[in-house]
Amino acid sequence: MAISFDTALGIHQQAIQVRADRAEVLANNIANADTPNYLSRDLDFKAILNGEVDKELKLMTTNSSHSANVIHPDFAAELMYRVPTQPSVDGNTVDVQEEMAAFGQNTLAYQASFEFLNGKFKGLKLAIKGSA
Repeated sequence: MAISFDTALGIHQQAIQVRADRAEVLANNIANADTPNYLSRDLDFKAILNGEVDKELKLMTTNSSHSANVIHPDFAAELMYRVPTQPSVDGNTVDVQEEMAAFGQNTLAYQASFEFLNGKFKGLKLAIKGSA
């Protein structure tokens, strides 16, 4: 019987990609903390994940140009502007402490997803090799 990686790994490989994309967006916010009129952006992980689950269960691509990826940070539709708690005088909406906290939380979630996938691969490897 053939092993399907999509079935074995589920949505976790896409979750890691979304976490990596979010890390890039958050790092960009932190890097632009002093840029006048820069608007802080973020990804809604739960909404993207729910969209991916819906896509897996219901959606089919009707055109070869449709993307199979969850998101790409260059697509503005997936990025949302963060509502500032205290906008600065120069129009910048980055709150460095909030961005750093979100970045740290995202890093922990990425690591957890990575460890989960690592465990899945170890299980698959053991299934292929058999017991030693």
